[in-house]
Amino acid sequence: MTSPTRAPQPAPPSSSRVTVEVHGLTKSFLEEGRGEVRAVDGIDFTCREGEVFGLLGANGAGKTTTLRMLSTVLRPTAGQARVLGYDVEASGEDVRRSLGFHSASTALYPRLTARETLDFFARVNRLDPARVPERVDQLVERFGIGEYADARVEKLSSGMKQKVAIARTLAHDPPVLIFDEPTVGLDVLNAMSLLEVVEELRAEGRTVIYSSHIMSEAERLCDRIAVLHRGRILALGSLEELREATGLHYLQDIFVHYVKTAEG
Repeated sequence: MTSPTRAPQPAPPSSSRVTVEVHGLTKSFLEEGRGEVRAVDGIDFTCREGEVFGLLGANGAGKTTTLRMLSTVLRPTAGQARVLGYDVEASGEDVRRSLGFHSASTALYPRLTARETLDFFARVNRLDPARVPERVDQLVERFGIGEYADARVEKLSSGMKQKVAIARTLAHDPPVLIFDEPTVGLDVLNAMSLLEVVEELRAEGRTVIYSSHIMSEAERLCDRIAVLHRGRILALGSLEELREATGLHYLQDIFVHYVKTAEG
């Protein structure tokens, strides 16, 4: 097993702007037969401009619940989260305008064309109406959608639908992006294409929060990684910092080390 090739990426300078702040964030649910279940249990982290911040954990670790709270879909039980200084509970509309959310299940309306899709999501996320036509044209060109821009989404190939879904996420030009397990169900070429988009977004100075349980993706993309298990962050740092802390090289081994230690 070898590590994926990844060009060295300088960490965002400490002077770069903090864009996401999470303090004591908690989400509890009541389940029949189990009582209160803490899906997210008092986590803390910050993200900066020009950084890919990884949430690494197995299914059920609390990754999606965390991201849904950040995107205002779920209300926290306790704690606080801010995006560009906007509180996710008190200023939900400002938060939604500031971020884009993409996952493997990102919905597209089948009867809209690709161009209509981008126009709709730009407007619904409150992009200045005067900017919308130019923004749509930019995204059509950037993602090579031009030949299919006026075709209904339902007629597009899976690869082209993925391009439209990513472009939809960027339609309102958000500075903060969330990618939640985005490569689930994708073939190798489409998955590689998505990872390249994430790298481009970092180069543009955007903040990307990237959730995954795929170690090779986290090794390739993430400037810092939070190991999440049973709703708690067990470790947080760059890959090199995690290697130094554990004496292990491969992220898979590092992840298992922290989980086994937590399980006792």
